[in-house]
Amino acid sequence: MDVAEFLGLWRRDESTWTFEVVDRLITPGRFLYGGCGLAAGLVALEQAAARPTIYGVAQYVAFAQPGETATVSVDLAAVGQRITQGRATIHVGEREVLTVVAALGAGTLDGGSWATMPSVPPPEGCPPRRFHSPMSGSVFEHLDVRVALGRTFEQLDGTPGPADSALWVRVPHHLDPSAGTLAIVGDLVSGGASQPMGRPVMGRSLDNTVRVATRATSEWILCDIRMHALVDGIGQGMAFLWTQDGVLLGTASQSMAARVIGPGPPG
Repeated sequence: MDVAEFLGLWRRDESTWTFEVVDRLITPGRFLYGGCGLAAGLVALEQAAARPTIYGVAQYVAFAQPGETATVSVDLAAVGQRITQGRATIHVGEREVLTVVAALGAGTLDGGSWATMPSVPPPEGCPPRRFHSPMSGSVFEHLDVRVALGRTFEQLDGTPGPADSALWVRVPHHLDPSAGTLAIVGDLVSGGASQPMGRPVMGRSLDNTVRVATRATSEWILCDIRMHALVDGIGQGMAFLWTQDGVLLGTASQSMAARVIGPGPPG
């Protein structure tokens, strides 16, 4: 299954796509998951430009809710010999939900990647990530997530911890490697503040960015999260995204409106 099929994204004409907002694309709060919104914009842009994503950034301005039909409109603002600059705007009716800005294409100079994957146990040796609140009927019911570095939600007792953590993530039916897949996995940064805060924290994405380094096949992707700050209710963080054998797929970053979920720490 490719990411377009997972999203249910269909091309209607040269510059328009649609998808239904269904349970597997939404958050437990019952609105479109930010990573799925960014993924939909990137898939449409890649199909329109016939070039791979270099980077994409989404700004979220409204919610899309289950049962609604979202329309993706693409504008290729500049098409060069190697690079295309484009925008994808997602609407529900007249309501703008998000805008994706991206560059697509490739250059000719290669130097490799210089980041280093952390040493973590393999996915089969890591506990599943379980939430205090029900996650049924949401994207999290369709992602296999294991805690590779850091504490599970059950282990969070209010004691602050390190700002770095890592999750092994498997997307249903082993999605082909793509910018859209990385966008879905990269949005897990939104829960990364749980580790330094010592309490279950989730965030509503204000923006999501994904940058693609390589496209390599991997059953599992390691989301190697580095949280930078949580001040005045706004969190900031990023993640390196790795294959199981240590190939850097790309990076993801975001700002989020953060809140504590579930019960507080004991005592």
